[in-house]
Amino acid sequence: MPRRPRPRGAPSAELADPRDTIVRVGVVDVFVVRPHGRVWQHLALRRAAGVRCPGTWEAVHGRIERGETPPQAARREVREETGLSVERLYALTVNPFFMKSTGTVELAVVFVAVVGRGTAVLGEEHNAYAWLSRAAARRRYHWPREREALDHIAVLFKGGDAGKAEDALMIDGRGETGDAKP
Repeated sequence: MPRRPRPRGAPSAELADPRDTIVRVGVVDVFVVRPHGRVWQHLALRRAAGVRCPGTWEAVHGRIERGETPPQAARREVREETGLSVERLYALTVNPFFMKSTGTVELAVVFVAVVGRGTAVLGEEHNAYAWLSRAAARRRYHWPREREALDHIAVLFKGGDAGKAEDALMIDGRGETGDAKP
């Protein structure tokens, strides 16, 4: 009897050992920042009623769609969840977490998206947003790993870019249209 393909993200019944777990890159977390004088403002989004973790505050978060790279997903999620355009995109880290619905360990690729001025237009998942200082964002974000990422941003991006790590962390300095920015 031919095998049916398993749904994307579903654990394989063919694991050699029940202790084995599938690990996959499946989501992006994007910390949206904008310059405010000599410091960054951090965007926090509040989860709406009727979605997971209602009332919690978070960074932009979403699934990587089939055929999409993590940077492409990061840009799309920022656009879908905030309506803002990414001017510069940086890789920050990777965070693992367990996805109980699929029985997999997911890897969230974490990015920093620098945006310009503009008003956020929220999607259906969120019902409020706030531009916050790092200290205020640390108090507001629900997940400890998000607060930890704020610390990484403070160290790596204190001069308005990634400094000596710019060549290693910058994905590109292109806007949403793909046009090079000066």
